[in-house]
Amino acid sequence: MARGVAARADKRSHIDMKRRHFLTGAAGAAAAASSVFSPLAIAKNKTFNLAMVTSWPTSLDTLFGTAQYIGRAIEAATDGDVTVEVFPAGEQVGGLEVFDSVASGAFALGHTASYYYIGQNPAHAFFTAMPFGLTGMQQNAWLQSGGGVDLWNELNARSNLIAFTAGNTGGQTGGWFNKEINSPADLKGLKMRFPGLGGQVMARAGVNIQNLPGGQVYFALDRGTIDAADWVSPYDDEILKLHEAAKYYYMPSWAEPGATLGLYANLDIYKDLPADIREIIQTVARAANERMFSEYMAKNGPALQRLIDGGAEVRTFPAEVLQVLEKYTDEIQAEHAEQDKFYARVYEQWTGFRDSVRTWTNASEYRYLRYVNGDLA
Repeated sequence: MARGVAARADKRSHIDMKRRHFLTGAAGAAAAASSVFSPLAIAKNKTFNLAMVTSWPTSLDTLFGTAQYIGRAIEAATDGDVTVEVFPAGEQVGGLEVFDSVASGAFALGHTASYYYIGQNPAHAFFTAMPFGLTGMQQNAWLQSGGGVDLWNELNARSNLIAFTAGNTGGQTGGWFNKEINSPADLKGLKMRFPGLGGQVMARAGVNIQNLPGGQVYFALDRGTIDAADWVSPYDDEILKLHEAAKYYYMPSWAEPGATLGLYANLDIYKDLPADIREIIQTVARAANERMFSEYMAKNGPALQRLIDGGAEVRTFPAEVLQVLEKYTDEIQAEHAEQDKFYARVYEQWTGFRDSVRTWTNASEYRYLRYVNGDLA
């Protein structure tokens, strides 16, 4: 039997009220306050055992910890009628094999990043992060309120999947380098770990791209298999000890200004769950999305200072380098849009949202941040 879902007799009679309390209470108000479920919709005398594979090693307590949080929260909200076993990368499947494993039904759930799977369709990149794209808050707004999630699941349905926003790292960094980057020419010939469409942009700049899961990044950088690596941000980079394998820490993250992670579910398994359990999964995913975003925001400042105190040299990409990378981004976007009608449709919708939301954030947040940093008279 696949490890996705199984049922056994064991149910307490008061679960209907407890589930409704969760779905209409403060924890789930944003997603479920208007939802009403008939007791007849709730499967009686069943426990659903769901297995979740992830792309994260256990050491990354914000990434893997978010997957664990999702499992615990689903179990608590269903009073144990759903159990969730969460596996780190490599224990059941490789960190970059989550999408296919859940699509096949071998596992019910997966926690991963959509842009790892651009080899299947480059449009997957939109639903994690796009180079020179949306910040974390803007990405959340596009997916949850700007039509992005509907496009995401139109794409996912092709692989028998549905996904929910279930984590956002906020702004990331430009990565760790063993040499200074003073011009676009300094990128040529580098071997670098860099996922998503950003990796395609770097490849056009002359970088030899390696797509490695998180647990392998330090060893590759330390042993010289790669010369540079993009991961997440100071808190996770410190855990992975990337500062011990490279000296120069470049900012900003032109490729991932706000990266979304997804809770994927096998569509057949998901549809077979009772309606209230499906709603709980959605609500927990949204809570996890907010939780991760807040945790990274709180943890990254102190972690960055520790890295600096330990000898890391924080550098800023020269404008010339960013301009070249943005030019390559525009070229690649146009090529993908020409080759794939769905990509073109997402790109047009995404671009319209990006330009609209920037009208507001440039007038509000950007000007405020310029002032508090002394850049606005």
